[in-house]
Amino acid sequence: MSFPPDAEAPIVRQRSTVDAVLVWNRRLHYYVGLYLLFFSWLFAFTGLLLNHPRWQFAEFWPNRVQSSTERQLRPFEGQTDLARARDMMAQTGVAGEIQWPARQPADGTLAFQVSRPGRTVDVTADPRSGRATLRQTDLNAWGVLHVLHTFTGMPSSGAQHQRDWILTTVWALTMDAVAAGLVFMVLSSGIMWYRLKGKRAAGVVALTLGLVSCGAFLAALRWAVFG
Repeated sequence: MSFPPDAEAPIVRQRSTVDAVLVWNRRLHYYVGLYLLFFSWLFAFTGLLLNHPRWQFAEFWPNRVQSSTERQLRPFEGQTDLARARDMMAQTGVAGEIQWPARQPADGTLAFQVSRPGRTVDVTADPRSGRATLRQTDLNAWGVLHVLHTFTGMPSSGAQHQRDWILTTVWALTMDAVAAGLVFMVLSSGIMWYRLKGKRAAGVVALTLGLVSCGAFLAALRWAVFG
C-alpha cells in the first residue's frame, strides 16, 4: 500500500521521533546507571550494616572517642538563640547541623547539639559569662558509613529545626537526585524490556513476583503496625 507524499511525511516524522526517544532512553539509562553506581553500593553496604549491628568488624559505638573542653568566648552576638549559637560555632570552629533540645535550661544557659556524620558536639554555653562546655563524640569510619545511610540533618520532630549547613543541603539534594534516578531507571528498563518481544513473558513473571513480594511485605507491615 502506498501513500501520497503528503500523507507519508507525518508517519515518517512520528517514527523518527519515536526512534529518537528510544535512543535517548537507552543512552540516559547507561549514564544515569553509572551516576547511581556508587550510591547504590553505598546504600546497599550501609543497609547491611544496619541490618546486622552485631557484626564485630563493623562495631563503632563501643569504639567512640569522647572528649570535653571548656572555652572562654567573647560576648555572643545576635538577638536570637540561633544567631548566638552560630556566633559561638564560628568562634570555636565547630561545623555541622544545629539540633535543638525540647526546651532550654531554666538557668539561662544556651544548650544545643551540633551534628555531622561521625561527630556530635553537645554545647552548653552561658552568654553572661561567655564560657562554653563542648562535649564531643567522634565515631570511626564504620560509624560514619552507618550515619550516612540515614543522615538528613532534619530530626523527625520539632518545628524549630531546619537545615543550616551547606553540606547537608548538598547531600539532601544528591539523595533527591538518586531517588529520581532510580525511578527513571525502572521506567526506562520497562521500556527497553517491552521492546524485546522474546523477553516479555519472562519480564511479566519477574514483574509479577516483585509486585506480589512488595504487596505481601506491605500487608505484613500494616498488620504489624495496626493489628
